[in-house]
Amino acid sequence: LQAGDEILVTHMEHHSNIVPWQLACEQTGATLKVLPINDAGELEIDQLETYLSKNTRILALGHVSNALGSVNPVAKIIECAHAHGVPVLLDGAQATAHLDVDVQALDVDFYALSAHKMYGPTGIGALYGKHKWLTEMPPYQGGGDMIETVSFEGSTWNELPYKFEAGTPNIADVIGLGAAIDFLDETGLEAIAAHEHDLLVKATDAVAQIQGLRIIGTAHDKSAIISFVMDCAHPHDIGTILDQVGVAIRTGHHCAMPLMQRFDVPATARASFACYNSDKDIEALVEGLSKARKLLS
Repeated sequence: LQAGDEILVTHMEHHSNIVPWQLACEQTGATLKVLPINDAGELEIDQLETYLSKNTRILALGHVSNALGSVNPVAKIIECAHAHGVPVLLDGAQATAHLDVDVQALDVDFYALSAHKMYGPTGIGALYGKHKWLTEMPPYQGGGDMIETVSFEGSTWNELPYKFEAGTPNIADVIGLGAAIDFLDETGLEAIAAHEHDLLVKATDAVAQIQGLRIIGTAHDKSAIISFVMDCAHPHDIGTILDQVGVAIRTGHHCAMPLMQRFDVPATARASFACYNSDKDIEALVEGLSKARKLLS
């Protein structure tokens, strides 16, 4: 990266796919550009061509939005970016526990995932990269195991992937991630996706009946996330009342403050469904929201 280069992200990104690029821009003089989204929480794909230029060095976007649940048409996006000679990085943290991901079929250049989103340990994840890019890139950390030879005159680097794995690996959590992947494989991602979609449809219909509740993010293709606001209460108060009746949701800006600004809300309440949830959880959510409305309105 150098002055005049451009990094393209989208308006729905998690802070972890914004802040590192801002730091890179500060260090190099590159510029951050942002692809907009529509009122449903879908990327303005028709505008992608106009945002890609001869100066675009990388396109980085989420596979699935953590705050809205929108599933982006990444295959189409990657194809378009590659037609302009632009590599693509996908933030797959919200995708790999819910969708069957084939990095080779997608032809994606980089794919990042997080173990704790896959029922695994915190503090560990994985970054997939195409061989041609990883070969060109220098190490970002120095230490044991990432070297081939060391002398005071200079050092040479180990082969991939060890070149990027300095020091003692996080062995225990790697084993934990492996167990989590085994669980997902044994359960079946196709079965998980079908179950979660069924819950999403039922829950969306149910919460839409609550007076004063507005869903934020109504993309046609969604994962099992419902973000919402209520006209009678701040999301934090909603979360507190739901907690008292045994329903756990997330509240706040969900590490997506620019997205909250786009929808002109300070925060949202977010109900997230997973393979272990059932119809009874939907009933408990609706009962809790009805109680919250009665107490706070």
